[in-house]
Formats: sequence, C-alpha cells, structure tokens
Amino acid sequence: MGTRFSNRIATAGRQSPCWTRVAGCLVVVLLCCGMADACPTCKDALHTDPAQANLMRGYFWSILFMMSMPFVIFSSLGSYFYFQVRRARLLQSSQAMGQRQPSVVASA
Repeated sequence: MGTRFSNRIATAGRQSPCWTRVAGCLVVVLLCCGMADACPTCKDALHTDPAQANLMRGYFWSILFMMSMPFVIFSSLGSYFYFQVRRARLLQSSQAMGQRQPSVVASA
C-alpha cells in the first residue's frame, strides 16, 4: 500500500507541467480571438456595398456547393456499389435457377 501512495505522489508531480501548458495555450487562444474575427475586406466592405451583392451571393453558393460535395460523392459511390452488388446477386440467382431447371426436366 505504501508503494501505491508514493507512486501517486510521484505521478502527480509530473502531470502539473501538462496543466500549465494547457492553461498557457488557452490564454493565448483567448487573447487572439479578436484577430481571427474575419477578413476586413469580406466582412465590412462587401457587406455594406450594394454593388458587391453578387459577389456575396457567389461566396454563399460556392460554400454551399463545397459543403455538399462530400455527401454527393459518397452517396453516388454508395448507390453505384449497391446497384452493382444487386445486379450481381440477381444474375447469380438467375443462373442458379437456370441450372436447376434442366436437371429437374432431365430427371423427370
């Protein structure tokens, strides 16, 4: 029992630098939040200028398409593979049925 307690004390001392690193990183992130707000050109100039409305609409649609592409690609590939497997199973079952029919006719 004495060795377990001494091991816990020894490991507790090693964990404290980890917490200080985490706390330091958190402080840096919280202090830099204002800098990562947005690009001033995109945020202020385009938002207030009515002549740039089409550019803002273009940003909207490009972001929308980029976010939807992984779902479209994976669902298309999944559908393709599903129908290929289904076609192979139907072909295999029709061939199995075709092989059974002549043997039944020949034995009768």
